[in-house]
Amino acid sequence: MQKIAREFNFGETTFVLPKKDPANTCRVRIFTPRAELDFAGAPSVGTACALVMKQHVRLSDPVQLILEGNVGPVTVDVAQRNGGFHGTLTLSGKIEAPTGAPSPTELAAVLSVEPAAVSQVFFAGVGVPLCFAELDSNEAVDRAAINRAAWAATLSRAWSPHIFFFAGNLRDGGKLYARMWAPALGVEEDPATGSACAALVGAMASKHDFGGTAYRLPIQQGVLMGRRSEIEAEARKSGGVVTSLSVGGATAYIASGDIDVEGLPVILPESETSYHGSGALSPHDTNGRNSEKRGGRPKKSGCA
Repeated sequence: MQKIAREFNFGETTFVLPKKDPANTCRVRIFTPRAELDFAGAPSVGTACALVMKQHVRLSDPVQLILEGNVGPVTVDVAQRNGGFHGTLTLSGKIEAPTGAPSPTELAAVLSVEPAAVSQVFFAGVGVPLCFAELDSNEAVDRAAINRAAWAATLSRAWSPHIFFFAGNLRDGGKLYARMWAPALGVEEDPATGSACAALVGAMASKHDFGGTAYRLPIQQGVLMGRRSEIEAEARKSGGVVTSLSVGGATAYIASGDIDVEGLPVILPESETSYHGSGALSPHDTNGRNSEKRGGRPKKSGCA
């Protein structure tokens, strides 16, 4: 699976496998070009929508899928909306937010922007650790370019070596414009990062000065790389504590294909396996591609 993910070179590639628990829909493993992830938001939602689109899951509206992941079951609700499919992943409100993040000046060097452009830097994660940086404008987000020497010195061995940087209005209902780099995972840039968006709304809703019950942010990502994504993120709060997090968006089916791996036995239909790149079929990525491997005689083709 790792070799296939490396060949595809998507931000993430998911593999759909037989479920272990009869109560669940299927098992899903997620790989970047360099490593397996215990959890990722966008590919989980994209995979759930793909299973409904391709009728591997009985279609109802809405339908709830339970995906077995390395972090345990993940729930995704899929509904038809505006002629397409919309998926929403829901998580518990557990958020990691350690101290020790780099200073704005250090992060500015990593992003190759002036120090005054970086407003704040913090760590947060809901399965995938992230380093977040708030910048002062969309233009600063666009002109950022990774300084690998600064990244190696500042982040490569930090709690999170992955960077999610954004600009916009952090108030409930505000809009953000973002990019994400994960060089340690072999991902130069990710067009849609659901786990980062979930961690971000969770971290913001956890602040004592937010007294509401629902904190929402629409987040636009992947624009500069030509793969615009629209992500809806929400944190629910009760009694001063974040109780749940959700991320979702619309999906687009783009393409399909087959591959052949020498030495593989014939795969019977009841053991059907599919894989979907998050950059390929993401719940939020509107310009990606999708590849799918069907049961039956393995065939060979290049990356879709």
